[in-house]
Amino acid sequence: MSLVIFTCVVGLIIAPVQVDFITATLSLAAVALGAGAAGSLNMWYESDLDALMKRTCLRPIPTGKVKKENALIFGIITSIVSVLALYFFSNFLSALMLTITILFYVVVYTMWLKQRTPQNIVIGGAAGAFPPIIGWTIATNSISLEPLLLFLIIFFWTPSHFWALSLYKTDDYSNAKIPMLPVVSGIKITKINIFIYSIILFLISLSPYFFGFNGPIYLFVSAILGIYYVYLCYKLLVTTNEDKVIAKKIFVYSILYLFLIFIIILIDSII
Repeated sequence: MSLVIFTCVVGLIIAPVQVDFITATLSLAAVALGAGAAGSLNMWYESDLDALMKRTCLRPIPTGKVKKENALIFGIITSIVSVLALYFFSNFLSALMLTITILFYVVVYTMWLKQRTPQNIVIGGAAGAFPPIIGWTIATNSISLEPLLLFLIIFFWTPSHFWALSLYKTDDYSNAKIPMLPVVSGIKITKINIFIYSIILFLISLSPYFFGFNGPIYLFVSAILGIYYVYLCYKLLVTTNEDKVIAKKIFVYSILYLFLIFIIILIDSII
């Protein structure tokens, strides 16, 4: 949730059109509300599965703090309010992108893909990659190559991030019968896929420099961050007795990695 809002902020700030503080704040609040609404609907739909997993069993619905039907009503109302608010404070295109993001996360990922295919997180990862585009559209009312590159960075970051999580939480996903890659294809195939996606991510992360959107500072820092990420994923690939320990390291570092990549994009664009 924090990364969603942060990447949206970066997309907004680096856009070539300046937005006044009040408009930007209210627009970002609408995006945050929409992200929360999507999370509510996800937890409504998956409450039975959440109850079976240690990672999610303490969420409000499984613990009885929130009734399932109330979560549904809350999620629908806040989804509608967030889209209308973004349209009112910003423009139609940004409201449309927020609508697509919510629907993609709730319908395409949660309801359709998650319990049907081990590629769920690859395709469904698009939902988490839309925020920088939304931020850009808030400022410009248009979509161009730069926010699409930010979309691709998040899109190709997502598989290794969540597959690392699924490696040290395999029992959780197995108990809930969610076909995450380690459950369906095994640990070795998962480790290979994590490594492959880390290389793709490394190459994609350098693209803002080669397209002229960011300078040498970004190239240097992103390369260092990416090389270490690939190293961790390679270490996971060749190690046989510390899978869960290294997978957890990758998961934790991946969050820091994405945050720092977008921080340096922001800093480099400002200076």
